[in-house]
Amino acid sequence: MNQKQNFGRFSETVLYKMMRITGFLIVFLISMYACKSGYYIVSDRTPEAGFTENCEGPNVDKEGNLYVVNWGKDGTIARIPPGKPAELFVQLPPGSTANSIQFDKNGDLLLADFTAHQVLRVDARTHAIQTWCKDLRFNQPNDLTISPEGILYASDPNWQNSTGNLWKIGRDHKALLLEDSMGATNGITLSPDGRQLFVNESIQRNIWVYDVIPNGNVENKKLFYHFKEGGLDGMKCDAKGNVYIARWGLGQIAVLSPKGKLLRKIKTKGLKVSNLCFGGPDGKTVYVTLQDRKCIETFQNPVPGANWFRRSQ
Repeated sequence: MNQKQNFGRFSETVLYKMMRITGFLIVFLISMYACKSGYYIVSDRTPEAGFTENCEGPNVDKEGNLYVVNWGKDGTIARIPPGKPAELFVQLPPGSTANSIQFDKNGDLLLADFTAHQVLRVDARTHAIQTWCKDLRFNQPNDLTISPEGILYASDPNWQNSTGNLWKIGRDHKALLLEDSMGATNGITLSPDGRQLFVNESIQRNIWVYDVIPNGNVENKKLFYHFKEGGLDGMKCDAKGNVYIARWGLGQIAVLSPKGKLLRKIKTKGLKVSNLCFGGPDGKTVYVTLQDRKCIETFQNPVPGANWFRRSQ
C-alpha cells in the first residue's frame, strides 16, 4: 500500500470519527434544549398505587378531564379533572373490565371490555352502560382507536397462542374482521388525518401500518418498525404524525417519525408502561399509565396530540 492510499484511509477514518462526534453533539444539544425547555421531564400526576395492576386506557375529553380504567379495583373508571385528584366516574357491571377508552362524536365513552369480550358504551352524562358491540368471535378486545367518521378499530389478542385479530366496528355496531392470525395485536392508533392505521404486535415487537380506504377498510399493509427487545403496548400519534409507543418492561416511550425512524426515547419512572394519551389546554401534556407503579405519570411535549389536532380543525 503506497503513501497516498495510507493518507486516503487515514482521511476517511478521521472524517468518519468527526461525523460520529458531530452526530453525538447534535443529539446532546437537542437533549439539553429539551431539558431547558421543560419537555420530556416526567412527574407523577396521581399517587402511586392508586390504580390496580391493570392501570390502562387513558384518554381526555373535550373539557380536559382525564379518564383511566381500574382505579382502586378492577372494573372501575376514574375521572381526573384538571388540577384535581381522581374520582370514581363509573363502576362497570360484574364480569366487565375495561382496557381502553375512546370518545364518540357525542362525547360518550366506548370501552374495550376484555373480560366480557365486548365493547361497552357509557353515557357521559347519565353514566348509563350498554353493550355497544358483542361478537362471539372476539378473543378479548384490548385497545381501540376511532376515525373522524366514527369508525372504531380494535386490536384483539389471544395471549395464550401469541396471536391476534384486527377488527373494524362500524357505526351500525357490527364487527368486520379485517385480518386474523396476526401476532399478539395490542396498541392501535390512527394518523392525524385518519388515512393510516398503525397496529403493533406486543410479543413479536412489530408495528404495521395500513392505508385506510374510503369505506373504512384497510389495504397495503407494510412493516413500519421492528424493535429488537422489550414489549410493545399502547400507541398514539401526535399532530405531525409521529408515533408514540409504550415500551412495556423497558420504562420508556419510543417516538417514531411518520417515515418509521426512531426519533427519541422518553424515560419514565416505572417500567411497565401500558399506554399514553395527549391532553392539557394545548394538547401538549402527555399522560402515561404505569402498571408496576399503579399510577399516572406526565410530561410536556413540544407537539400536541392528533386528537387535539382533529378537534381544532
